[in-house]
Amino acid sequence: MSFSKETKEELCSVQNMTEEQRHALEYGMLLFSKNFSASAVSLTTESRPAAMMFSDLLSSRSGAIVEMSVKLTRRHGENSVFILTVPDRNDCERIFDAFGHRSSSPHLRINRGNIDAEDCTAFFLRGVFLVCGSVTDPEKDYHLEFAVPHKNLAADLERLLSEIEEIRPEAHTVKRQGSYVVYLKGSSVIEDMLTFIGAPMAALNIMQSSMVKSVRNRVNRQINSETANLKKTAQASALQLKAIELIEKKQGLGSLPDDLKEIAELRREHPEYNLRELGQALSCPISRSGANHRLQRIMTIAEELQD
Repeated sequence: MSFSKETKEELCSVQNMTEEQRHALEYGMLLFSKNFSASAVSLTTESRPAAMMFSDLLSSRSGAIVEMSVKLTRRHGENSVFILTVPDRNDCERIFDAFGHRSSSPHLRINRGNIDAEDCTAFFLRGVFLVCGSVTDPEKDYHLEFAVPHKNLAADLERLLSEIEEIRPEAHTVKRQGSYVVYLKGSSVIEDMLTFIGAPMAALNIMQSSMVKSVRNRVNRQINSETANLKKTAQASALQLKAIELIEKKQGLGSLPDDLKEIAELRREHPEYNLRELGQALSCPISRSGANHRLQRIMTIAEELQD
């Protein structure tokens, strides 16, 4: 099951709502469904719980008869699409009118009068997400979107999202295949949004995924850094060993001052040591910079001998 479907199941599991909250939830599902007008009300969804909630809300609140059919499909790996319609035109007109819409209006817009009560914005957005929303699996990306059928509705939705004081998300809209997609990016914003509309477990899954990715990235950076340091140490050690061999061949290590001779012999014994380890292994331990200074003197001597 996809992460979006799991999220919608969680959103549909909450049943204890006030009359105002149920009204806002139903309005969100209707307004952003496939068809919502005085002559047609219909919804297409891949979520069985969302389909059942839509049917139950319309039947219980307006007494409308809702017909449901199931279409088999393999799109996106799913195997069924639920199609719900209100066949009676009188029921459609009554439902449309109940939410303050008029057939004479040329464009559908969000009627704020349906969501003015306390906490109703969250339930309205829950309904919107159930019918046209999706959220990407957090293992892949952090992306939440609403595929809106009308430009004005998309603009209204983007404005409504920006007004949520608890989140203040930066919503954006793009046109895609005849729809207007209002989307949010970023794990923390999506976590807050899912919590706001009533899906805290989905938000927790995103939070856990984000934490795992953060730890994994930090470990990878550390490993990459350590690998780079080991490579750098190995390359420097190889050059130092080459210089030491040249000095021994040309004039012998006994020609070196005692401090240089000791570190040269130690380098030959421990080519894997970094500068700090090399300095600490001397009879009189010195710092990393001190060990580097002595090795640089050896490199200079070797260069002069080479010339």
